[in-house]
Amino acid sequence: MLENFSTGRWRLFLEPGHPWVYSLYSMTDFSRYTVSIGYDRRLYHQDIAGSVAHAKMLAKQDIISKDDAAQITQGLETIEREIREEKFPWDPALEDLHMNIESRLHQLIGAAAGRLHTARSRNDQVAVDLRLYAKEVMSEIAKGLRGVQSALLELAGRHQNVVMPGYTHLQRAQPVLFAHHMLAYFEMFQRDIGRFQDCHRRTDVMPLGSGALAGVAYQTDREFLAAELGFSRISQNSMDAVSDRDFVVEFLAAASVCMMHFSRMSEELVLWSSSEFGFIRLADEFTTGSSIMPQKRNPDFAELARGKTGRVYGDLMGMLTMLKGLPLTYNRDLQEDKEGFFDAADTLTTTLEVFQAMLPGMKLNEERVSGLAGESQMLATDLADYLVGKGMPFREAHGIMRELSQHCDDRNVGLQDLPLEEYKKFSDHFERDVYDITAESSAAARDNPGGTAPGRVAAALEEARKILEVAGDGF
Repeated sequence: MLENFSTGRWRLFLEPGHPWVYSLYSMTDFSRYTVSIGYDRRLYHQDIAGSVAHAKMLAKQDIISKDDAAQITQGLETIEREIREEKFPWDPALEDLHMNIESRLHQLIGAAAGRLHTARSRNDQVAVDLRLYAKEVMSEIAKGLRGVQSALLELAGRHQNVVMPGYTHLQRAQPVLFAHHMLAYFEMFQRDIGRFQDCHRRTDVMPLGSGALAGVAYQTDREFLAAELGFSRISQNSMDAVSDRDFVVEFLAAASVCMMHFSRMSEELVLWSSSEFGFIRLADEFTTGSSIMPQKRNPDFAELARGKTGRVYGDLMGMLTMLKGLPLTYNRDLQEDKEGFFDAADTLTTTLEVFQAMLPGMKLNEERVSGLAGESQMLATDLADYLVGKGMPFREAHGIMRELSQHCDDRNVGLQDLPLEEYKKFSDHFERDVYDITAESSAAARDNPGGTAPGRVAAALEEARKILEVAGDGF
């Protein structure tokens, strides 16, 4: 039976036998406002790992007995098994993950459970849980990004020498190799991996032992805890350790940039799969039909990735806004650090899964893209370079090609379809060899580092494969 202590609008219930277990209820059921068990329960593995390490450290330092530590560890292992098997008796009245586990531990092992929280606060406990979880998530994201990069390289290798139109302002600009285009996304995701790696390094700091804000009044061994939990170093300021959520902000910023890259790719997949472009065909499992138009093959997965980018941006802005006015140290506002973090992590990881599966099944219409690569006035820059090669200053050559391109547009003909006599009206430098300029020769001419020439792209592909080989499936 619970004892009832009324305090104005609130009632505090203390359970006899272990007064360290409590829950706060509103007389008008406002208690749900403070409950976090619905989302923080996903940290159960990290919470239990932190508690096991803490119990071992307390025993090592003779702060609690080895027998108590053994009972605590055994009880926590039972609890973790119960949670995994979905047999754990979650109680919303206990508000959060930590109180649920402590309460259950007391039921399992009795008074020894009360010694676990020695030299520890809920503040440094939740901080270590979230850091452990964030490190694991970032490792999984790096693995997923490597998978997407691998899919991009497979696509690039499959169509290595196919020339396609390159765009600026969504207008056809210059011919490029399709593989060069795919490698552009490889570079974006390589930077994303670097951002998560950098964030992982700053997340890899062990806050346990900071107490509520001022440290703890026991001779603990924080270096031991860091080693047990896989942290590379310990925090240096207890006040900062319990209130720092910079690593969450950094994660959300990195996730936002990464989703932006997927959104850009999604936009191209949407455009390319349209009848107007006709560049690609996505596998049936990644398109959907229409409720009334039977011919439709909508690129819904790409569209959803493009749309979900906005929610990750929102998670970042929500976190920054929540943190901006907090005084040191811990404030209950920090309970709001998890839902946005979890949402962004889930959104990005599922997006990675989708693209790893979707990209390998994408079919490129080589004939279509190659045909368009030399159409319109896409070779105008090459013709300007041709005139430069004949001794003309580039600005003069640029002006001539601008007039010549307008001339072709007015007559609805391509540069390659123009008779030599028409060319000579604009410059006597034009000779029969002007027709040797093609989309393929245009790409081949860009034979400098980072360019789209076949040899440069082949070397870039090889370098990208080496990057994946060395990195494996992680950082």
